[in-house]
Amino acid sequence: MTHQPHSFRLTFGAYAAEILATGATLSRLTYAGRDLILPAGSPHAPGFPGALLAPWPNRTVDGRYTFNGQLLEVPINEAERHHALHGLAYALEFAPTGPPQAATLELTAMLDPTPGYPWQLRFTAHFTLDEAGLRYGVTAENLSQNAAPYGASTHPYLIAGPGSIDDWELELAVSERLEVTPDRLIPQHLTPAAGFTGRLGSTSLDHAFTGIGWHEGTADDTASEAAAATATLRAPGGTGVVMEWDRSCPWVQIFTCDLGASDPAHRSAVALEPMTCAPDAFNDGAYPFDTGLLTLDAGQSHTTLWRLTALEGAGTAR
Repeated sequence: MTHQPHSFRLTFGAYAAEILATGATLSRLTYAGRDLILPAGSPHAPGFPGALLAPWPNRTVDGRYTFNGQLLEVPINEAERHHALHGLAYALEFAPTGPPQAATLELTAMLDPTPGYPWQLRFTAHFTLDEAGLRYGVTAENLSQNAAPYGASTHPYLIAGPGSIDDWELELAVSERLEVTPDRLIPQHLTPAAGFTGRLGSTSLDHAFTGIGWHEGTADDTASEAAAATATLRAPGGTGVVMEWDRSCPWVQIFTCDLGASDPAHRSAVALEPMTCAPDAFNDGAYPFDTGLLTLDAGQSHTTLWRLTALEGAGTAR
């Protein structure tokens, strides 16, 4: 592992990863020099590319929620829709827990109590490159005396190959889609979904899905429960990316990067965000479905794991 004051570089075989200390952000991931994710500039850039999303992923509507009878308010950072977006961890400064290693990195940071989130959490982010790509995740430990609401996700913009996503194929087994309001993307209700089995074409998405199709295997080789979900994004030439996650994430947000034709990144990547909970899960009592909101008791910890693997040639995972 090599690093500068605010970034770290891991290598294994043809894989290379760059991680920023700010937010434990996955800034870049390549295979044989080919970008597998949209490289992040600043971790505060619009769209949160590669960011660690915790202690909540996605949106908390109006930045307000009630937990154990207490009304709380977190800062609004999505002004146009008036929501608190993607938690607080993305702005924390993480530090290594040990000496450098070529293919492994562990970073930690403390989230101190604030009026809107009055709990102390310790985050530990894990990154490991091996022959199957990048295995990474986050562990959160509640250091407070009281139970805390919690959720987590990651925000890579996946790149299958050159050109627009219109010609790429997405394969992902899901059975339900969360409908949202068109203006502010406020959750409404679940509707049946057929899943994804082919070319994206002009499909435009900024939606969460659940009813994940689990299969044998796991994002973590040492996990005791061998169940995983797999999303495959493939370009016409056979290159692509496989994203795998464990059963801790029963939701996934998909965003087709519809940023407007004048934006260079418009429809150039697909954001896949496996989430432990639904959007606005901190307000879970407001919805007619199980949001998956987690509660961390005092001293309790929770780990979420993901894996990214390159596809090359005929589409065989490397």
